[in-house]
Amino acid sequence: MSFYRGTASHPWHDLSPGADAPDVLHAVIEIPRGSKVKYELDKDTGLCYVDRILYSSVVYPHNYGFIPKTLCEDADPLDVLVLMQEPVVPMCFLRVKPIGVMQMLDQGERDDKLIAVHSDDPEFKHYTDISELPPHRLAEIRRFFEDYKKNEHKEVQVDDILGAPEAKQIVIDSLNMYQEHYVPKKLRTEWK
Repeated sequence: MSFYRGTASHPWHDLSPGADAPDVLHAVIEIPRGSKVKYELDKDTGLCYVDRILYSSVVYPHNYGFIPKTLCEDADPLDVLVLMQEPVVPMCFLRVKPIGVMQMLDQGERDDKLIAVHSDDPEFKHYTDISELPPHRLAEIRRFFEDYKKNEHKEVQVDDILGAPEAKQIVIDSLNMYQEHYVPKKLRTEWK
């Protein structure tokens, strides 16, 4: 008996960023809300691996992952924190709406975090900008990223949290950087 064996799909390179990017995007979730496990995309295989267990008592405050077909200065896809009611399983994807971006330095390297809401969650889908979130929610997000690497003796600096226009521009910039790095010149799409 013979079986057809095709090639596996890679969530970073093969999934579309979304037909309505940068307004509505696909996000691949690596880490569910409430987890201390730092799952991460293995760039070579496209599989999800356990990078480490967080050293501190904090847990991820929201589902966390990346936007496909994006590239940032740290050579990774654009990170995204997705606000929604429920935790989801690693490596699923969903539609999100960017509402802000947290500018951050991780070990001295720029590592911005897109903040988005799940486009299909009735509790969160009405948010359009980070300024609409309760101040405590923003403080909680900021504090998580300031604290989660302290016990690993790694330095993280959280700078400004900017709104939806700046978030969408960072999405566009990371989509274009991906095109420049991974797509042959004659096949590139310029995002605006």
